[in-house]
Amino acid sequence: MVSTGVAGGRADGQGRSWVSRRALLAGAGAAVAGGLVVPGRAAAAPGGSSQPWPGAGGVPVRIGPGDVRYENLLRGNNFRFVGQPDEIRVATSAEHVVRAVDDAVRAGRRVAVRSGGHCFEDFTGAAEVRSLVDLSGLDAVGYDEGRKAFFVEPGATLGQVYRVLGAGWGVTVPGGGCPEVGAGGHFAGGGYGPLSRRYGAVVDHLHGVEVVVVGRDGRARVVSAAKDGPNQELWWAHTGGGGGNFGVVTRYWLRSPGGGLPPLPRAMVQHVTFWDWGQLSEEKLTRLLVNFGQWHERHSAPGAPHNGLYGVLEVKHQAGGVVMLSVQADADLPGIDGLMSEFVAVVGEGLTPVYELRKTVPWLHKMTWPGTGEPGDVLTRRYKIKAGYLKKAFTGRQCQALWRNLTKDGGAQGSVLLIGYGGQGNAVRPQDTAIAQRDVVMKAVYQSVWTEEQEDAGNLAWVRELYRDVYAETGGVPVPNDVNDGSYINYADADLADPRWNTSTTSAQSLYYKENYPRLQRIKAKWDPHNVFRHSLSIRPD
Repeated sequence: MVSTGVAGGRADGQGRSWVSRRALLAGAGAAVAGGLVVPGRAAAAPGGSSQPWPGAGGVPVRIGPGDVRYENLLRGNNFRFVGQPDEIRVATSAEHVVRAVDDAVRAGRRVAVRSGGHCFEDFTGAAEVRSLVDLSGLDAVGYDEGRKAFFVEPGATLGQVYRVLGAGWGVTVPGGGCPEVGAGGHFAGGGYGPLSRRYGAVVDHLHGVEVVVVGRDGRARVVSAAKDGPNQELWWAHTGGGGGNFGVVTRYWLRSPGGGLPPLPRAMVQHVTFWDWGQLSEEKLTRLLVNFGQWHERHSAPGAPHNGLYGVLEVKHQAGGVVMLSVQADADLPGIDGLMSEFVAVVGEGLTPVYELRKTVPWLHKMTWPGTGEPGDVLTRRYKIKAGYLKKAFTGRQCQALWRNLTKDGGAQGSVLLIGYGGQGNAVRPQDTAIAQRDVVMKAVYQSVWTEEQEDAGNLAWVRELYRDVYAETGGVPVPNDVNDGSYINYADADLADPRWNTSTTSAQSLYYKENYPRLQRIKAKWDPHNVFRHSLSIRPD
C-alpha cells in the first residue's frame, strides 16, 4: 500500500492514491521545473474523492422509473431534453461500468453515458436511450506515482478538479470556467478555458486514458491507452474526438510534455466593461466586433506576450440592453495591467462605458465558486447553443447579419459571444490530436437561454435563423475557408447534421473534425465495431 503522506488519505494498492477533501487542507510538497509543477516525494499521494455511492461488489446500483431517485437523477443541465430510460445505472468504478454496459448490450438496450450532464443536445436524453449510465460518483482526482501523471475520473466536476490539483500540488489544467461541468465530456472534446491561450487545450496535456469498450464478441472490457504506449490510436481519439463515440472513459491521466502540469496562478485579475446598447449603430457594432477580432489576429501566435489575456465579448440582443467585455488573466504576469488596459481600449474604441470594474481575487475562488459561468435559471434552464471557429475577424457581410438579427423581434433572450482562443493551442499540429482547428484565434457562440417549454419554438427559430444568416455564403454553416473553420464538438449542435439547416456539402462530422475525421472513423471501427456508443453527431464507423 502506498502512503498518502497526509492524514485522512486512502490508497488503492496500485501506486494510485488520493486523499479526502478535508485532508487536502494539510497540503503536499511539490517542485517547479520549466514552468510546470512536478510533484515531489512529499506529494506522492494525491487527490480527492467524495464517498463512493453504494453498490454491491461489481454490480452498479440500478434505478428504475418506480424509484424515488429516478426523477432526481433523470435530468441533465438542459431541460429541453428529458429521456425516459428503462434504468439509470450509477457507477462508481470501472468494474461497475463494465457490468452496466454488458447488461445493456445483452438486453439490446441503447446505452448512453453521463458525467456532469452539460451536453447541449440530446445525447443522453434521446428517446432511444434505454440505459443511462451515471458516472457522477466516479469522481476521484489524484496522482499516479507509477505513471508519473495526475489522474481525473469522469464524474469529477471541473471545480473539484481545480480544487484538488490546486490544494494538493499547486497545479491546474487549462479547462473551462464553469465549475459544475463534468470532466468526462469536457476533456474528451478537447477542453479549453482562461489559461488555454498560455497552455493550450486540456488534451494537449493528456497522457493516457482508461476506457470501457465493447469488442467484436459483444462483451465489455477495460483497456488502457497511452500517448507513448499501447493502443495509441485510442488515446489519440480522446484528444478531441468527443464523448459517446468509442467507449466509456473511466480515468484520464494528465501530464504535460515537459512533465507535471501548469502551475496554479495565485490570483485572477478580471476587468469587466458594460456598454449601453442605446449608443450602438450598425457601424459602431461592426467596429466593436472587428476590433475584438483583429486584436486577436495580431496577438494570438504561440509565445506572444498577450496570450495571458482571456477575453470574452458578449453582445446581447438589443432588448437585453447591454454589451459586455470580460477579460481575465493571471494577476502576477509581468505588465498585465497595462496589457489589459490596452486591450480594453482597443476593443471599445469610440464607445462610452456605462460601468467598469477591475478586481483581483484568488484564482481558485473564481474558478470553483458554484454557479459561476452558468446561464439562466438553474431550476428550469432551457437553451440552444451554436458555435463556430474563426481564423480572423467577422467579415462585413457577417457583421451585417449579426446587426439584423440582434435588432429584430423575437430574440430578446439571445446573445452572441466572441471568445479569445489561439495562442499556445496553435503550436500543436492538427494531426497530433483529434482537434483539427490549430490556426484559429476565436470561438463564436450563438445562444438563446430561456425557462419555459412554450418559449421553445420562438427561441429556437431565432438562434437558428441568426446562425444561418451569419454563414449564408457557406450553406448556413461554418465551412472552413479563410475566415471560418468549422465548429467545436463540445458545443454540440445537431442542426449541423440536418439538411434543413446545413445546405452545404460538408457533413457535421467534417465541420467538427475536418481532415482528422477519416482517422477517427477507422478507430471507431476497431474499438466500437457494433456501434454501441452513438448519438446524433457521433463518428460513423469507416
